[in-house]
Amino acid sequence: MADPDKTGAREGSLDAPFRHPIAWRDEAYYDLAAVEMEMERVFDICHGCRRCFNLCDAFPRLFDMVDEGPTGEVDGVPKADYAKVDAACTLCDMCFLTKCPYVPPHEFDLDFPHLMLRYRAAKRRAEGGQWVREQLGETDRNGKLAKPFSAMINWSTARENTPLRKMLEAIAGIDAEVELPKYHSKTATDRLKSPLAPDPAGPAFGQRKVALYATCFVDYNTPDTAVAAAKVLAKQGVETRLVYPECCGMPQLEAGDLKDVAGRAKRVAAAFAPLLDEGYEVLALTASCGLMMKFEWPLLLPENEAVRKLSAATQDVCEYVVGLSKTFGLAPGLTPVEGGVAVHHACHARAQNMGAKSAEMLKVIPDTRVDLIERCSGHGGTFGVMKETHALARKVGKPAARQVAKAADAELCSDCPLACKHLGQLLTVETEGSAQPRQSHPIEVLARAYGLM
Repeated sequence: MADPDKTGAREGSLDAPFRHPIAWRDEAYYDLAAVEMEMERVFDICHGCRRCFNLCDAFPRLFDMVDEGPTGEVDGVPKADYAKVDAACTLCDMCFLTKCPYVPPHEFDLDFPHLMLRYRAAKRRAEGGQWVREQLGETDRNGKLAKPFSAMINWSTARENTPLRKMLEAIAGIDAEVELPKYHSKTATDRLKSPLAPDPAGPAFGQRKVALYATCFVDYNTPDTAVAAAKVLAKQGVETRLVYPECCGMPQLEAGDLKDVAGRAKRVAAAFAPLLDEGYEVLALTASCGLMMKFEWPLLLPENEAVRKLSAATQDVCEYVVGLSKTFGLAPGLTPVEGGVAVHHACHARAQNMGAKSAEMLKVIPDTRVDLIERCSGHGGTFGVMKETHALARKVGKPAARQVAKAADAELCSDCPLACKHLGQLLTVETEGSAQPRQSHPIEVLARAYGLM
């Protein structure tokens, strides 16, 4: 009998999974025929396993196409229909992280999300990008243009403004029923131009300093999150400053524009390099951006030392507060959150493999019920916004919304602000319009428990 240690990873092995660097600079990476051949190989393995059937709609679509095809096997599915599987994938990474037994180092070498990423990159090279989605992904440009006219833009894009939303749906394909993010005339960068003084009575005073990576969404759409994080950290005695060079490139990653993402990674890493040399740690304020900085950027630029150092120095803000709690203890003064908190553990937080740090953080609040929701919200960036995929986003998110409704907490928060907004909208259906929980980021809940917001 062959020694399994010499023939590759064993079935059910406890060997640590890993991911290969993304070969986006190689021309062969964009060979669509080769990509489709690899998709056929992977789809055949998925078809024979089917453990991932309940994660998202990508796998049921694949399995239905196989079962309804002329051969009952993957070879009966036309290559053109592979696009239907890709269209249902939000790159949440849950199949790679939680379900698939065949990820590297297994000899089958499956990485379904990164295969979908390669397919998108190859399709983009061959056919061009999707114009509307790519314009929505220009978050820095959009935020800067919207800032002086935020009140007018928020009015024109409100769901209640039916004529304009129907027009936007007809022209741009943005579903008229979606609650769109609001813009602010004062961004997080504006509000935190001057760093908050750390509290000398804080348990970590003089021992820690951090740079908050604002992220595009927090800077332009939810600046309260950055303010809350700065205030909570200052309360702990942590020296804190806000830094925002540019967007991390998650929208461009989802669109398959990997050259653009790599350029952003280089520039952001270069901007943070002097701070790292001064001993600053870096905190990401949204889960998707933390995932990019910790994991995706180093796979795109494995040789870049600045990217590697930034990746090693980056933590999620809730992850960091939990670490402070364990090392120094937290400053006193927390008061209970009446009615409890439902914490949605976003897929991009789960994909960081750090545990449910947002829920762990909120459990330090005395006499407060914390209900953890570990189901996909279904949002996935523009996936939850566009008319062609919004119904699917609602379908995927309904089980999570039902769990939130069952918990009946006064607060709903998520590591991902778009997931929180999407769940909040789904919740109005599940609860038939009854009183809705307050929606925010977990760090905002903690700040309010301290009386800081």
